Amino acid sequence: MTDTFTHGAWGTEGTRDEVARLRGEVRHLRAQARNRPLIAQAQGILRERYRLADAEAAFALLQYASQRFNIKLRTLADAVVALDRPDEGAEQWFPGRARHPAPRLDSLAIDDTARVNRGAVLRAVLSRTMTITSTHMGNVQIMDHASGGLWLEKHEGLSEDFVSFFDYVGGSGTSCAQAANDMTQVTVRDVATAPVFTEDARRTILEAGSRSAHSVPLLGGGRVVGMVNAHFDRPIPELHTAQLNALDHTGREVGRWLAWYDRTVVLDALEYLHAAARHPAMTRARRR
Repeated sequence: MTDTFTHGAWGTEGTRDEVARLRGEVRHLRAQARNRPLIAQAQGILRERYRLADAEAAFALLQYASQRFNIKLRTLADAVVALDRPDEGAEQWFPGRARHPAPRLDSLAIDDTARVNRGAVLRAVLSRTMTITSTHMGNVQIMDHASGGLWLEKHEGLSEDFVSFFDYVGGSGTSCAQAANDMTQVTVRDVATAPVFTEDARRTILEAGSRSAHSVPLLGGGRVVGMVNAHFDRPIPELHTAQLNALDHTGREVGRWLAWYDRTVVLDALEYLHAAARHPAMTRARRR
């Protein structure tokens, strides 16, 4: 039997839900594709270091530590690749490591900063930034120190095309890249005429309904560890001094917390991974 096309069928609620589901699957597949080389590299390092039976056992170790400490697999794999290996036969990966209390996050009204997960902090800083700037559109990015670029982590009110295009931002061609390079807030009053954007980036932003933007670096340990961006549906003047000061304070608080997270929670996960990998039963571990 041949289905008959009905005019307007693509506008039905069921069809919109299916399109949203398919777009979600595409985003997931793209994330897997971008993460696979890094995770494979971490698997190879772990397999060689701990004399594991195969890559599956190495992946299982990463997965166990990721789940136990509620850390993204990519974040953990990146740490395995980037950090110096533990000494041969050492019981600890980071012996004598100094531990520091979690920084305060008063601007986000988060009390237990030692237990909150990174995703919740990123959602909170995005919400706080959109409140300060009175907009409904924005996104948060995390710095990839190996490449010098920014990975998109959280977003609100932005189109699927925007999210796909800006999934990863390099070191130039956008206002967030400029803010990262200069380590200072950057306001783009009119996206249509601002020279900072490449033409592809400009077109994607405008098509998403953003006509202006403001980028706030998240500063910790003397460097940019992330970026939060507010987008507006109209050209805007410069932000008020009170807004800039509030954004700067929030950006520094969150940046300090993210730097603490990297040197505390991520390293705790690596210590757990190291201890688990040295157990004979883990040589043939399997993912859950």
